[in-house]
Amino acid sequence: MSGKKIVFPYIPNSVPDVKRQMLKAVKAKHEMDLYEEIPERLRVKRRLRLPKPILDESSLRRHVEGILQRNGSGYLSFLGAGCAEHFVPAVCDEINGRGEFLTAYGAASYADHGKWQAYFEYCSLMGELLDMDILSLPLYDGGQAAATSLRMASRMTGRKEVVVPRALNPEVGLVIKNYLKPDITINEAEYDRKTGTLDLKKLRSKISSKTAAVLIENPTYLGLLEADAAEIGRMARSAGAEFIVYTDPISLGVLSPPAKYGATFACGDFQPLGLHLNTGGGQGGFIATHDDMRYISQFKEELYGITPTIEPGEYGFDDVLYNRTAYGSREKGNEYTGTANGLWAITVAVYLSLMGPKGMQDTGRTIMQMSQYAAKRLSTVKGVRLRFQGPFFKEFVLDFNRSGKSVAAINRALLKERIIGGKDLSKELPELGQSSLYCVTEMRTQADIDRLAGAMEEVL
Repeated sequence: MSGKKIVFPYIPNSVPDVKRQMLKAVKAKHEMDLYEEIPERLRVKRRLRLPKPILDESSLRRHVEGILQRNGSGYLSFLGAGCAEHFVPAVCDEINGRGEFLTAYGAASYADHGKWQAYFEYCSLMGELLDMDILSLPLYDGGQAAATSLRMASRMTGRKEVVVPRALNPEVGLVIKNYLKPDITINEAEYDRKTGTLDLKKLRSKISSKTAAVLIENPTYLGLLEADAAEIGRMARSAGAEFIVYTDPISLGVLSPPAKYGATFACGDFQPLGLHLNTGGGQGGFIATHDDMRYISQFKEELYGITPTIEPGEYGFDDVLYNRTAYGSREKGNEYTGTANGLWAITVAVYLSLMGPKGMQDTGRTIMQMSQYAAKRLSTVKGVRLRFQGPFFKEFVLDFNRSGKSVAAINRALLKERIIGGKDLSKELPELGQSSLYCVTEMRTQADIDRLAGAMEEVL
């Protein structure tokens, strides 16, 4: 920078006197001395092309809000496919904005301020929701959780093949393919073209004595409920394989948790539980298993437990079996462990503790009722039909093949009406032709759905 001495209100320790004291403490004359290990040829000599700093909060807020307006406020969204708009109670933002949580990145016991207890509460609440005993800190997202679950199963069984649905959420599928290569083979199981759920006969042919795990989605990527999930679990376990269920946690207020129909792993993404849509953020993967050391020893993320202290009646919270992790054993750890979504775990704990079983049940029931109404109402539009007739949760497939228009063209027309339509499935599942995946959460009202139907009638 030039010789100007600017105090930036959002950059700690930018006051000149404070900077001088800090430099003196480390015996440096200038802040650039801190970067002396960086070769001269890699340093930028010119002034950075940055806009002038905005030094007052009011102007900064107006500037950022102006940028956010480009996203188009006031749009109705029916887009899901793994990340959707759900209600976020104000208390979630209030708690995760507290300094002891927001700034406690890698705090150890001496700077914890309740963070580890909050992690323990997250694990306890998610365990109750999933009817399983053990959870670790969250992973990056649901795709990572699915991929790690498969690797855990491979290590446990000593086998190098897994079975997953072909109609798996493509983003989850890409993470799995990238994370399992080159040593684990992925076999894809087809779905029944009439029901949209897994074809059991074709699935059975994919399972063998080499199979480490069978993974299913329930609800599926297409929103359907796998009615034969228990039978799939029996097929997997009879072959000595683990049964992994990727599930939407907000559905578990009205649907049985995977543990009830035989899952040995439950995984997924907890974005629906009190987290905003954050342009790629606001997500976190969870893995849950039963209380069995064979499973516990394979977790790659940190586990938190409660234990009595030397003071009678006092309890503490701490890391459990730390040597499992890459932090504890480096290259000997189960898998690489990086920065976890700890702040989101705390937010999920706040959401679940606020909602309780009744709140989760009411939310799930609302989603089912509104999505059912939407599917029925939209199916009355000429040229539109519901692609699959089985029970579904939150998402469903609309078939536009009889409309004479492509999904892309329909979505462009809907945008002019300030409506974000469903996800175009024509490329990832071409056998469905011009079909789209629509998502209806508790955020959508009957009036919203009627508005979509009216706009769709005009478009078609």
